[in-house]
Amino acid sequence: MPVPHPRIPSSRLAASTRWIAVVLAISVINAARAGDLVPIRIPGTAAAPAADMPPLVPIVRTPPAPAPVAIRSLPVTPVAVQRPVLPLPLPPILAPAATVVQPPVAAAPPLPLPVAVAPPAPPVAPPPPQVAVAPPIVPPPQPPAPVAVAAPAPPPSGKPTDSILVASFNIQVFGEAKLAKPQVVDVLTRVVRRFDVVAVQEVRAKSDSVVPTFVNAINADGSRYQYVIGPRLGRTASKEQYTFIYDSTRIEIDPSSVATLPNPGDKLHRPPLRARFRVRTNPPEAGFSFWLVDIHTDPDEVPQEVDALADAFVSMRSVIPDEDDVILLGDLNAGPPQFGRIKQIPGINWAVSGTTTNTRRSKTYDNLIFDRTVTTEYTGRWGVLDLQQTFGIPLEKALEVSDHNPVWAAFSPWETQRVAGR
Repeated sequence: MPVPHPRIPSSRLAASTRWIAVVLAISVINAARAGDLVPIRIPGTAAAPAADMPPLVPIVRTPPAPAPVAIRSLPVTPVAVQRPVLPLPLPPILAPAATVVQPPVAAAPPLPLPVAVAPPAPPVAPPPPQVAVAPPIVPPPQPPAPVAVAAPAPPPSGKPTDSILVASFNIQVFGEAKLAKPQVVDVLTRVVRRFDVVAVQEVRAKSDSVVPTFVNAINADGSRYQYVIGPRLGRTASKEQYTFIYDSTRIEIDPSSVATLPNPGDKLHRPPLRARFRVRTNPPEAGFSFWLVDIHTDPDEVPQEVDALADAFVSMRSVIPDEDDVILLGDLNAGPPQFGRIKQIPGINWAVSGTTTNTRRSKTYDNLIFDRTVTTEYTGRWGVLDLQQTFGIPLEKALEVSDHNPVWAAFSPWETQRVAGR
């Protein structure tokens, strides 16, 4: 009899032996089914004939169910081998809605970096409440004081639709030599195109083609300017002419009105040229009509000639019965302080004041003079077109054009007053 292992109990060894016997029996039965068994003859017995021997019937024995082994109840002798440590039982899987999540432990926030703090902005005062301001009431025009104090308006860049622009321009020694300078002609034509009527002084040329050639240059862009020109005048060999150049699309002229004023006592070196104009309107009789009196006084006899112009201005009011709007304009070689008897005419006014009119910007020689109480069409707008500033040319180039800047004033295109009984 085998000696049981000292560490295995005998009851456990006996159970193992029974299992081995069962396994062997099952192997014998399977071999008999396959025909692999050989009959064994026991010594001392006769062998039965093969024919008389019944066939072997395998006996299948159902092995008894092994007795349950209460393994857990057996005493376990501890061994020296280290047993693996089983993990703790996992918690049951819960539905997502019932999952208990431990809130994470909030880590201590990092220390903030130093930030440059701008000084606080000064408090902003709240905007003032909006106040509805009624439009100012424009009083009816009143006769102004003789001295005009309005500031000049910017040089016109185009003709307005609500007024006409009347200008005066002394084009110094305007003759063939000046027409031969293309850059000078370019400036002169651009000047004239800005205005509706331009009274020009100091046309000094032997040829009669100077003004027609100049007007053709003005109309080279499609404009439709026309002109009238007076006779050559002067007490010396240097004669001058006056000319009016006007935009025939906006202004019309009475050809019969063009004439040189009388010169009683021969007080004027170059008596003025007069002409009557009317703004083209619909109906025509509603257009502003006016006299223009073009003058260039002699610089050596300014007081005498200015006094003579006062008489000429008054006489112009009665030339025709239905026209009392008279505008005396040109190079007077005098400013308002030297206007002498002109300033004594009731209601007299002048457009240019408080600024210079020559190219060197040192003198006030050029102006437009009218009776403000009669010529109520005057809008109050006037100006001096500075050649240097307007055309971006230096003084020496501006002087090639003229030693005078053009002066201008704006008038309503509609007649606002007629003289009753005239």
